[in-house]
Amino acid sequence: MKISSYTAESGHWYTRTGNPLYTVIGKNKKERKTTLRDARELDLVPSVTSIMNVMAKPGLERWKMQQVLFASLTLPRRDDEAEDDYLERIMEDSKEQGRSAADEGTKIHAAIQQHYENKPVKSYSEYVSGCHAEIHKTFGDQKWVCEDSFAHELGYGGKCDMYARSTDDPSVGLVLDIKTKEFDDPSKVEGYDEHVMQLAAYRIGLHMPAARCANVFISRSVPGLVVIKEWEPLEITRGWQMFSKLLEFWQLKNGHR
Repeated sequence: MKISSYTAESGHWYTRTGNPLYTVIGKNKKERKTTLRDARELDLVPSVTSIMNVMAKPGLERWKMQQVLFASLTLPRRDDEAEDDYLERIMEDSKEQGRSAADEGTKIHAAIQQHYENKPVKSYSEYVSGCHAEIHKTFGDQKWVCEDSFAHELGYGGKCDMYARSTDDPSVGLVLDIKTKEFDDPSKVEGYDEHVMQLAAYRIGLHMPAARCANVFISRSVPGLVVIKEWEPLEITRGWQMFSKLLEFWQLKNGHR
């Protein structure tokens, strides 16, 4: 396993030894994103989030629809603008908020990684200090490993935000996944099935089947505000059962094990 710079893992591929292979060199000698066809040829495994993308997410889809409606209210149609062009402009504008949120989340993740790797944190210090304080208060002193990638023999891979192994038993420890989102009321922060599924897949992928699992929710709107949601053992078991069924479905659907 290798630690690398923070990169969101959605849609990514890994070698059987756990190394990320997000891009390949095409026939035109230019770098491009790795595809399923490449994965079949190179015997790569999909990321945890790629597998989970086959699952319906009603809340996310509703949010996307709302962004399209908001965009349509603020973008008047131009004179002589073709209907298809107008609709395309609305769709593109509606995606901007999601891209901005994702970019901000990526930067916060990177700053947190820098902190735990004892590197200078040049920005987002309030977010980092709030995250560190809450994690330390909840879990105490730990030897954290950040952004470590893996591949599991069942045929999937991923990159875990943070984990710590027990020195007495490597199957025991802590597995954390960091999520950034807009919130100012900690009481309204909830964990969902996809959160525990992702964590359950990580702990099995890291060969830590007895690890505790928790989400670290970081507010993008209130710097320093952090909520930690630790999942109960039965919830994690259920999360793994759901993920393993999605993994089987993904493999059958794509003809790639």
